[in-house]
Amino acid sequence: MTVLVGFVPTPEGEAAFAAGLTEARLRGEDLLVLNSPRGGAPVSADVAPPELVDRLSGEAQAAGVGLRVEQSPHSGDLADTVLRAAEEHDASLIVIGLRRRSPVGKLLLGSSAQRILLDADRPVLSVKPRPGAS
Repeated sequence: MTVLVGFVPTPEGEAAFAAGLTEARLRGEDLLVLNSPRGGAPVSADVAPPELVDRLSGEAQAAGVGLRVEQSPHSGDLADTVLRAAEEHDASLIVIGLRRRSPVGKLLLGSSAQRILLDADRPVLSVKPRPGAS
């Protein structure tokens, strides 16, 4: 089995990676980092640059955890992409980072995290970065 981390290069993504790495080590499972930018965007801040992927790989190797990074673009709802990847890779756990949003922001923009939490057919661990993390 695999621990799946939904990852973007933000403090929330870093918190999700750290929690996912810990869970994978404790469970004796591999770690799959899904870094899926929106398809068709000419430039995306959601893509983890190669040096960041190298750092994540080093951290996983140091922890004795096998790591696979998928950076395929998605179209449609990101939640669907995460849930589909969890099914395809038989993930034992999905780990996502949460950011603080106002109630109005949640109402107007929706929430991929909320969809993942509500629609997943397996455990979901949601984490927040430590205050002041950047």
